[in-house]
Amino acid sequence: MTKPPVATIMHPMTRRLVPLALTFAAACGGAAGIVVPKPAAFAPGSPDSARAWARASLPAEAREIRFRWQFRDDQGAAGGRGRIRFALPDSARLDVQGPLGSGRASAFVSGDTAIWAQPESDVKRLVPNYPLFWALLGIVHRPAGQPAVLRASEPNVIAWRFQAGADTVDYFRSATPNRLVAEVRQAGKRIGLVETIFGPDGLPATARLIVPSVPARLDITFSSNLKAKPFATDTWTPPQP
Repeated sequence: MTKPPVATIMHPMTRRLVPLALTFAAACGGAAGIVVPKPAAFAPGSPDSARAWARASLPAEAREIRFRWQFRDDQGAAGGRGRIRFALPDSARLDVQGPLGSGRASAFVSGDTAIWAQPESDVKRLVPNYPLFWALLGIVHRPAGQPAVLRASEPNVIAWRFQAGADTVDYFRSATPNRLVAEVRQAGKRIGLVETIFGPDGLPATARLIVPSVPARLDITFSSNLKAKPFATDTWTPPQP
């Protein structure tokens, strides 16, 4: 699976480049705290069933989502607030900022691609791929291309694996607790892990992204997730200076 470029923004405390996909949600450090289910075995699954399972994770309509984020790595910590405007099937306008309006950044993500990101100069590498981005919203995003599809099932866990060679995207969904875990590996090496916890209303309540290579941890607390009115046409265009 090809890793597309993803936007990054300046860390509001250290002025160091931090992935926008991380800052979007929130942050902390380390790789602790997420228990990844370990099904006994994966077996070949139906691509059609996998598509239907992924579609079932989508909201029924456009959403207006607001959240608080906290980021921490070995260089420091920062936090702030953010907003996502989501439109079916896979478009998201992301706006984040740090304390007192510092560290503002915006991006338009469509599927597996960042259509634009500002500041443009901060478009960098070293970022998890987009299945992790969408998993933060509780959405299962099937990787592009024609990956092999595998499935595993246990009493409290349903798991799907999308595999292209040594690259894998694994999703685990459980009812108790009500959560989605996404794990992405490239060439067998874990590049990111997401855990999203759902509230009694079935909407994401919290989410966590762990990037072992930094290491870094991003924590999100969702403050509202509402059905959106029709978005203005300029929602999907970059902010003007």
